[in-house]
Amino acid sequence: MLQASKDAFTILAVCTGNVCRSPAVERLLAERLGPTVGVSSAGTHALVGHPISEPMTALLRRSGIAPEPFRARRLSEQMLREADLILSMTRAQRGLIVELWPAAVRRAFTLREFARLLTFVDPSALPSGAPRDRLRAAIRLAAAERGRMRVSPVEDDVIDPFQLADDVYAESFGQIMSAVDVIATRLL
Repeated sequence: MLQASKDAFTILAVCTGNVCRSPAVERLLAERLGPTVGVSSAGTHALVGHPISEPMTALLRRSGIAPEPFRARRLSEQMLREADLILSMTRAQRGLIVELWPAAVRRAFTLREFARLLTFVDPSALPSGAPRDRLRAAIRLAAAERGRMRVSPVEDDVIDPFQLADDVYAESFGQIMSAVDVIATRLL
């Protein structure tokens, strides 16, 4: 977990094993959003204690992001309760999150869904100030945009590259980077 200031807004990124997608989101969002936003990650079926997978580590390093230190953790209800925003990598994972803690429904999105919904939010509706302040308002405004348009799960899900070829890791990382870029651009 990357540390942030005491008054930080907290984001929890969730995937399956917590060794590919969610750690990449954790590192990229933390780098882009700065010290007022604390970002951590966990897995629904985590490979507890494992580092970030080597192909994802290489992609993070090429982007100038330090992948260490990192150890995978299993998702818990307590983590969900402590997070201000929960970003899963798939719709199915979002469903598991809401099943584990139903109150998460209003602050849980897939990563790509949240990025897409932010594009419908008028930037002038967000308060000026630090990313944490803009994020607090963005969740409510993004949630209000749900249902604006129907999209397939393929458009909301980030491909799981675990133990697949490097090109699949690159595609997954590209989906993550694209969503992180939209989120950071809208909130900075």
